[in-house]
Amino acid sequence: MQSDIIRRRIVLYGRVQGVGLRWRAKTAANTLGATGWVRNNFDGSVTMELQGTEAQLDGVLLAVERGSYVMIENMRVKDLPVTEDEYGFTVRYDE
Repeated sequence: MQSDIIRRRIVLYGRVQGVGLRWRAKTAANTLGATGWVRNNFDGSVTMELQGTEAQLDGVLLAVERGSYVMIENMRVKDLPVTEDEYGFTVRYDE
C-alpha cells in the first residue's frame, strides 16, 4: 500500500441528513478514487470513514460541503489505521 494513504473518521454535524450528503460523498469518493463508507446516525449527524491521499479526502469533503442544502456546523475528525485491501465507497444503513 502507498505510504501516503491515510484513513480518517469524520463526524459531521449541522444540516447533514436528508440533503443528499451521502450520495454526494459516494459520487465524489468514487470519482476521486477514495474508499470507505458513509452513514446517517440516529442523533442527526453523519459519519464517514475516508481512505486515500490527503488530496482525495479533501476533495470528497469539498464536494460534500458544496451541496445545495448541506450546512456543516461542526465536524469531529479522528485519524485511523489504514484498512488493507479496501475497495470502493459504500453507503451504510446501520449505526
